[in-house]
Amino acid sequence: MTPGSRISAVSYLNTVPMVYGIERAGLLRAELLLSPPSGCAEAFASGRADVALLPSAALLEIPEHNIITSFCIGAVGDVRTVVIVGDSPISNVRRLFLDSHSLTSVALSAILCRELWRIEPERIDMSDLSPLDNARTGDAFLLIGDKVFDHEGRFGYSYDLARAWRELTGLPFVFALWVASPDTQGATTAALEGSLCYGVEHIAEAVAASPHCDKPYAVDYLTRNIDYNLDEAKRRSLELFLHKCKDGYSAPQNVTL
Repeated sequence: MTPGSRISAVSYLNTVPMVYGIERAGLLRAELLLSPPSGCAEAFASGRADVALLPSAALLEIPEHNIITSFCIGAVGDVRTVVIVGDSPISNVRRLFLDSHSLTSVALSAILCRELWRIEPERIDMSDLSPLDNARTGDAFLLIGDKVFDHEGRFGYSYDLARAWRELTGLPFVFALWVASPDTQGATTAALEGSLCYGVEHIAEAVAASPHCDKPYAVDYLTRNIDYNLDEAKRRSLELFLHKCKDGYSAPQNVTL
């Protein structure tokens, strides 16, 4: 067991196996800080966390980090929980409301609008979901995380951003990956690797022990939509995504890491 560490992780369904492994494998003595993706980046950047599941786009803003473990939050096909929805086809979208919980998804939406769909909608920060109830013709909404499940089927059009990225690049997508501060001990990163491996190998048990145990779609989502392996294809994808982020992307006002 390693000395106490502060680990920041995302508080969504997609991290349930990871959190389960950290808590149950018995390899780490760690304080877990759970938050939306932007909160993970802020905790790591401020030094409140030694290790974090960092949103991919935040790598550009936080130079002092080491990428660790062979695990990530990724998708080979549809990710299901990062979507643009609306009642107009994407070619007719004039205003895009942005879920500000993840800069990575915001950045990805900008790249896809620019390079795949060839549109330039007005981009508007969405601090809550009230705009969904007052949609105009030509409005669309970037939604991420567990809230997407509650809105599936509500709109006439839904565009999965991981699928769209593959259409653009032929590659899977990496939404978040594990990083540590440069002075983090090797024993901690090794213990985290083992803990994550344990969790990913026990997905059904992790769901059963979580607040999501009553969600009939949970295990299917974690085994079919989320891919946890940070393999070579995902590393190439991450490099390409970060390059595209540097090439002409700027975050809207009030959208944080």
